[in-house]
Amino acid sequence: MIRGNEKKNIFRDSEDKDRFLEILYYKRQNGEFTLLAFCLMDNHVHLAIGEGTNDIAKVMKKITVSYVYYFNKKYKRVGHLFQDRFKSQVIESDSYLLSLIRYIHYNPIKSGLVNTVGEYRWSSYNSYITEKSNFPNLIDKQIIFMMLSNDPQKAKQLFIDYMSKETQENFMDLTAEENVIDEKAARLLYMNMLEEKKYKFIDPIPLNILQEVVSQLQAVTGLSIRQIAFITGINKNKVSRILRKHSKLQGD
Repeated sequence: MIRGNEKKNIFRDSEDKDRFLEILYYKRQNGEFTLLAFCLMDNHVHLAIGEGTNDIAKVMKKITVSYVYYFNKKYKRVGHLFQDRFKSQVIESDSYLLSLIRYIHYNPIKSGLVNTVGEYRWSSYNSYITEKSNFPNLIDKQIIFMMLSNDPQKAKQLFIDYMSKETQENFMDLTAEENVIDEKAARLLYMNMLEEKKYKFIDPIPLNILQEVVSQLQAVTGLSIRQIAFITGINKNKVSRILRKHSKLQGD
């Protein structure tokens, strides 16, 4: 996992996410690594990578350096984009690998952006189940399918069935810093965000402003929908709809 410095967004629009995936595609062409799963969120990325001719540290350096060069040039900025070194976790069994891939694909659901894994554009799930996905040749999916069955169609159906089961797994090395802000500090942050938009906590907030601020709050803090609802005083279902709307706009 790689995260934006100070939890800031590393993707500002769909072009940025497309470029990151292009970098992954071209960097894996010479066999330096295999890519088994990915999920791009606004301020962090999850990857399941298998070592090829190069070790993971060198692979990640090449990926991040290429992307930072693009990002800084596009937005006319300098300095660090990513937070420290990437976090990694060794996978030692097929079952653990399948659990990890399911965990990666469920990130957008846990963040309230979509209802099902197939709805999210910026993960590898649809690359597994259809040739008409946005990124059909990016994933080394046969490695996973062969774990499930020698019959390609049966393997695909087993994969779909497995991914449809709601996951409760926590990969501690990947999630240890998800919520490092308490609710009191998050509420203060929310109020400051509103003030920057010339609104107060007690004011009626236009929907477009509310969508922007709530989405930014979730991206910066990693808080759950329930926590955001408590902090903002907004109905939990409305928070979920706001985040889904933001995700749809990001994908358009």
